[in-house]
Amino acid sequence: MDVSIRFRREMDKGLCRDTNPTAAVKMLPTFVRSTPDGTEQGEFLALDLGGSNFRVLLVKVMANGEQKVEMESQIYAVPEHIMRGSGTELFDHIADCLAHFVDKMGIKDKKLPLGFTFSFPCQQTKLDEVIAPEYKSHLAKTTTYKVALQMRNIDLMDSDDGRMCVNTEWGAFGDDGALDDLRTDFDQDLDAGSLNPGKQLFEKMISGMYMGELVRLILVRMAKEHLLFQGKTTAELLTTESFNTKYIYAIENDKLEGLASAEKVLRDLGLDPTVEDCIGTQRVCQIVSTRAAHLCAAALAAVLRQIRDNKGTEKLRTTIGVDGSVYKSHPEFSRRLNKMVRRLVPDCDVRFLQSQDGSGKGAAMVTAVAYRLAAQHAERQHILDTLRLSRAQLLEVKERIRKEMVRGLSRQTHKQASVKMLPSYVRSTPDGTEHGDFLALDLGGSSFRVLLVRLRSGKRQIVDMHHKIYSIPQETMQGTGEELFSHIVHCIGDFLEYMGMRGASLPLGFTFSFPCHQSKLDQGILLKWTKGFKASGCEGQDVVTLLKDAVHRRREFDLKFVAVVNDTVGTMMTCGYEDPKCEVGLIVGTGTNICYMEEMQNIELVEGDTGRMCVNVEWGAFGDNGELDDFCTQFDHIVDDCSNNPGKQRYEKMISGMYLGEIVRNVLMDFTAKGLLFRGKMSERLKTRGIFETKFLSQIERDRLAMRQVRSILQHLGLTGSTCDDSVLVKEVCTVVARRAAQLCGAGLAAVVDKIRENRNLNRLSITVGVDGTLYKTHPHFSSIMQETLQDLAPQCQVTFHKSEDGSGKGAALITAVAYRVQSEGQQ
Repeated sequence: MDVSIRFRREMDKGLCRDTNPTAAVKMLPTFVRSTPDGTEQGEFLALDLGGSNFRVLLVKVMANGEQKVEMESQIYAVPEHIMRGSGTELFDHIADCLAHFVDKMGIKDKKLPLGFTFSFPCQQTKLDEVIAPEYKSHLAKTTTYKVALQMRNIDLMDSDDGRMCVNTEWGAFGDDGALDDLRTDFDQDLDAGSLNPGKQLFEKMISGMYMGELVRLILVRMAKEHLLFQGKTTAELLTTESFNTKYIYAIENDKLEGLASAEKVLRDLGLDPTVEDCIGTQRVCQIVSTRAAHLCAAALAAVLRQIRDNKGTEKLRTTIGVDGSVYKSHPEFSRRLNKMVRRLVPDCDVRFLQSQDGSGKGAAMVTAVAYRLAAQHAERQHILDTLRLSRAQLLEVKERIRKEMVRGLSRQTHKQASVKMLPSYVRSTPDGTEHGDFLALDLGGSSFRVLLVRLRSGKRQIVDMHHKIYSIPQETMQGTGEELFSHIVHCIGDFLEYMGMRGASLPLGFTFSFPCHQSKLDQGILLKWTKGFKASGCEGQDVVTLLKDAVHRRREFDLKFVAVVNDTVGTMMTCGYEDPKCEVGLIVGTGTNICYMEEMQNIELVEGDTGRMCVNVEWGAFGDNGELDDFCTQFDHIVDDCSNNPGKQRYEKMISGMYLGEIVRNVLMDFTAKGLLFRGKMSERLKTRGIFETKFLSQIERDRLAMRQVRSILQHLGLTGSTCDDSVLVKEVCTVVARRAAQLCGAGLAAVVDKIRENRNLNRLSITVGVDGTLYKTHPHFSSIMQETLQDLAPQCQVTFHKSEDGSGKGAALITAVAYRVQSEGQQ
């Protein structure tokens, strides 16, 4: 257990960028990021180099449902002088052998992918490139152990998505002194006489290259101390490496047969052993091989705990593929190893699978998987590229929005413009003298709020707020207008009673987050419903009149004054109360919209040329006249066609929270149908419209999010068989869709602030944008990508973002308070 804990500590050091240079266990990335899924097919060459012989293989992989693999191979020797010569000589020899094999197999004219099993410590920078600084000194024989780790643990890598196979190079464990208290005099003598003293100390306690030599050193010491062979030694026994590891296999094979084998081996070494000498030799072999198996198990237990912790499971079920002469040939090694692993990690259900032709076939399979992944990756990226926007495209979006804004402001082109540029009749911001109690109503989705806002003027401006949230049933949202407004008034009455103000008559600010035509502050003609509302008898009507009629029907309270406010305007006013430079209000939530202070002389729909007025841009409808057709993908068209308002709010459908999850779902459906995701298996839940909520994008994209959390979201979608690779791809789709949304929003915002700058004839504009909306607030990268895009497309504008804490509701009350102040002062 102590060795296991030490090894786990060394793994962590090897994985960390800061401690890797001094770590003995290097944890080398292999750039192998996926295992076979059964769809691989084709012919592949494989080279297997790891000793004095190497193999060339032709591997045929068939994806016929049986995962059949056919192999033909030939072994070639590596002469001693080449093993110890120059690298050029070695690789020229390998190339000659490869040419001979290709010629012999009649595949000279085929250009086949090649996998190279190179069993020496290597630093890899990518799958097809390695740096092998010490291959000569290790060329005799080494063993590599690999384990899949989550990318977020591999600090050496830039990415933290998915998993990658890591070559632990655990043979070097102890090279920094971590095993000094466990290494015996025999281990030290063996190391001192090796080709690489002080290196690969863990391997020298375990592997087949050294096990026989350890036994020989113990037998020599015991003979010299008269514990064996009557104190006699021979020249053969004293010769280094004269006791071969394969002798151990024979001696431990069976008690009687093993003793006979021990006698033969000892006689071949010039000794005349007694039965006791043979029993003693057998016992030494058992002790050395058992220690090797147990040390191996200790390190393996650390690896298993790492995998279990990565996956966050209480019980790990996994398979370990095993190869190597010691494991395969020693009669007891595998049993001792397996038993000790179970003792050290009882919470891991481990199956050992012996590899048949592991390294050669494995190299071909790695190549086959890489080939499959490359083809699938290319196809996926081709699809995702349709959702990626270039800087030139974003500049074009900015320019087109700018043109539509001008068209919307013009009396002649207003009706044809997709961007309506609606006057809000908000012309003044708070000056600090506002005071009194005001009601505010905030309606913009399936729930709405009623607020009581108390303003106290003086040295310190005090805003005291109370609110209550009410839901709107689906049948009310899509019923009659009379039912909808009666429900709203019922909730206002309930709130007044809740606040102990039953029957009170207060000024009310009405945040009504739908496109309205206003000819004055207390009137709003609903142009069209959005966000899933479809209440009949409302479009073309004044919502203030509809609200007052419902109040009169109830006869419990009255409304003194009603200001109709768009949520963007409310957000701008709320942030303007705290920052006088705030002249833009932006919403990026369920829907998206923007408002800003425009020069009166540019607003042709309103009389007067002096001063400014806040304009509700209603940019969600940009694209309804085809301005975005060349940027819309097949997925945008599907989402639009299946929406409540096909052909409408096209820009909003590419940006806002109501639609992003649905875009992602359609991409995932397309990938699955093409066999690029979830192994082509579609779940019924994934086919359900709206099942992939936009909040999943925010959860999936949070930095350093464990892939298991992505998997849990996919399980919620009925995708129980999803793999880590699937999770990585789902995250990439979410990233691409959210990034496009943020960039499109940034391009639109660039058009707005640049217009303000040019309106005022400024070389540089410094302005604050008040922002509200769940997508902007909760998505981990939306705001930063939007701001980067804005800065790139409008470099002459210095924009500060002020996040609104209670924008639309508080803003409606502030607008009402300002209007009430202006009215009471007798001003127009």
